[in-house]
Order: sequence, then structure tokens, then C-alpha cells
Amino acid sequence: MDFMKVLYIDPGTGGMLFTVLFGLFGVVVFSMRALAMRLKFSVGSDKSAKINNKKIPIAIFAESKRYWNTFAPILDEFEKRKKNVVYLTCSEDDPVFKKKYEYVSAEFIGEGNKAFSRLNLLNASVVLSTTPSLDVFQWKRSKNVDFYIHIPHMPNDITLYRMFGIDHFDAVIVSGEYQEKQVRELEEKRGIAKRDIALCGIPYMDEMKKRFEESGKCPDHERTILLAPSWGESGLLSRYGEQLIDALVSTGYKVIIRPHPQSFSSEKEMIDRLMAKYDESSNVSWNRDNDNFEVLRQSDIIISDFSGVIFDFCLVFDKPVIYTNAKFDVSPYDAYWIDEPLWTFRILPELGIELTDDKVGNIKDLIDKCIDDPSFKAGRDKAREQTWVNIGEGAKRSVDFVLDKYDEVVAKKEAEEKKAQIQAKKSKKNKSKRLKPAKKEA
Repeated sequence: MDFMKVLYIDPGTGGMLFTVLFGLFGVVVFSMRALAMRLKFSVGSDKSAKINNKKIPIAIFAESKRYWNTFAPILDEFEKRKKNVVYLTCSEDDPVFKKKYEYVSAEFIGEGNKAFSRLNLLNASVVLSTTPSLDVFQWKRSKNVDFYIHIPHMPNDITLYRMFGIDHFDAVIVSGEYQEKQVRELEEKRGIAKRDIALCGIPYMDEMKKRFEESGKCPDHERTILLAPSWGESGLLSRYGEQLIDALVSTGYKVIIRPHPQSFSSEKEMIDRLMAKYDESSNVSWNRDNDNFEVLRQSDIIISDFSGVIFDFCLVFDKPVIYTNAKFDVSPYDAYWIDEPLWTFRILPELGIELTDDKVGNIKDLIDKCIDDPSFKAGRDKAREQTWVNIGEGAKRSVDFVLDKYDEVVAKKEAEEKKAQIQAKKSKKNKSKRLKPAKKEA
């Protein structure tokens, strides 16, 4: 694997350290913003009023607008319950800004170091985020944040993060028992105290399922193939490139290519070359929509590697997959510490057919066989059962968990404050006794 790609980490897992100068600048700028947020939440008569006038009650951090689908159902649930939440996003054009929420406040916190500077000085009771590697790279635990919760943005292995991806979170929301087992194994092997784990479900897939059911039957269309690779040397485009695309074009089917967003920066030269060569005239279209619903709905089969979109496609739209043996190097990932093979690679053979080097030339036969074979439905049902618990209740259960943790933080803070007040009174009383002059003898 190329050295720079091994070192690359996405915006959530960063690789660049803070500079002292930028940190000092952030203290001034973002302290003023934090003050404005505190004022917003200083009004209220509930039991947590004393805490709210100092902290943002609940903050949600989104490193990119592409995670809007993950958080939208959760924000809607907070809004429904009339609970104040601050949504911190690194995308100036995040869809949240078009929403007319009353209880959810959105803030663009910049990109890169500017964003992490804001986060590292954040003053909040509870923070929820899909971004991993807290306290590993740029994103440090703020001394003014009481509790961090991680929620995945894909319905597969929780160990597919770069090393130590979830080690420093106080709690993790998961969607399958195998994920909880993986977290516990990491805790045991690394000597980490057991964290809270909530088996909630997958809010964004619940919404996608509901949307799919309401959209009705997809109109008749020519057979459509969706090529959705991950990025990097193990990804489909890096491994097969023109060879696979040429084979797909030769089928006469409509071909949609939807690269991983990171490919457009980390593999820009390759993507630019392929996009120039394969345009609409070759019956190939390139998709970069932030919302992938329509492209998944219109496609009859997906060809991918280890991308999480496989599970959106199979479990929500109930369609088959052609996948590759990614020859995935687990050494940089948390999966390296896990004894069992990754669930993702164990379940794939039950969801579709593997694409091997010798089958690329016969891709049309592979596609037709995979679409027409009814046996893969049982595999999809099995995967759904194992990785998507509480279907339809993901947002509700996730918000329940976050609010429970917030209440615990409030109760703990109030207990500490009460204890401090009692201690202060005792100290004052003892000091008064020491300073009181002794009575003179008659």
C-alpha cells in the first residue's frame, strides 16, 4: 500500500497536529462563539438550569454534509421532543441550514484545524458524533465536555476504523450484537474500562426504508448497474479500472459509477482520467449526489468492494450485490485486534457473487445470474437480522440513550455541586470557630 495512503485519515480521523499559534487564536475566537451559545441555553426552569447556563446541553458534531442522512432522523426526534441541541458542522452548505428547526441550532465551525480548534474548546454536557479517533489526532477531548458518544455511519463492523478509533469515547451506539462483542474484545485486550453500549439500531436506514416504501414501485427502466467502489489500492477502480468499466459498457446495460467521496481528492488523477474517458456517450454516468437514495433505487445490482453502501442497497432495497475479495489489510485498523474474521466479509457470500480476476470478462453473465438467483434473499434476511436491530426505532432509541446520559451528567454535576456547597459551609463554620475569641474567665 502506498505510504501516503496508509497515513491518510479522513476529516474525522485527521493526521495533522495543532499549532500553538492557531490554538491561541482559537481560544479568543471560539470563546466568543461559545458565550453566545451559552446565552441561548441560559433560560429555563428545569432541574438542569444551573448547568445549562454554563454549557451547551447536547452537541452533535458532523464532519461533513455527507453525514446529514445519519443525523437528520436524530435531529428530527430531538425537535419533536422540544429538546435543545446544537449541531456543529464542517460544511457551510450542510442541509441542516435549510431546516426550520426551533430547538436545533446549527453552526458552521469551519474545516480542518479551525473546526477542531472549536471542538477542542467546546463546553457541552454531551457530544454525539459519527467521527472516530477522538483524542488520537486533531480532535482532542475538551476538558469542558462531560460525555462523548459515538454513533457509526455504516451498518457493519465497528472495528473498520483506523487504530484506536473508538477507544476514547465514553459510550457507543451500535446496531448489532456482533458490534458490541467487538467493542468488548477491544476493551479487554487494551485494558479499557467497560463503556456504555446501546443497541439502538440504524436511524438513517429506518428513514431510507420508510422513504423507499412510500416511493412506490420504480418505473420500468433498462437494466442498470451501479459501480460503487471504496477508495484506495484495495478499491475496485484501483484494482480493475478500465478493464472492469470496459466490460460493463460491453454489456449494453446502463452503468452508473459512484466513487467514494475521498477518491476525488486522494485519487484525483485517476478519477479525472476515467471521467474524461467514460462520459455519457459511452452509456456511463458519474454520480456525486449527497443523497444516494435515487441512484440506489434506480439500480438493479451493485458492484462494490468493502463499501458500507453495499448494506444500504441489500438491506433497504433488497437487491443483490457483486463484490470483490478486497484483500483488505487490517493492520492499520481496530479489526487487527479482533480474533474473528470481519462480519462484513463473512456475510458477503450470502448476499451475492464474488467478482474474481477471471470473471471480469464474463461480467454480463455474472450480473444476470446474480439478479435472477432468488437464493440471496435468505442471505439478506440473515444480514438484516444480525446488523439492523429495532427496525423503525433507531432514532427514538438513540435519542433516549443520549438524553439518559445527559440526565446522568446533570445529576452527577448537581451532586458534586451540592457536596461542594456542604463542604464550603463546613469549612466556613470551622473557620468561624477558630476565629471566635475565647471567653475570659471570671
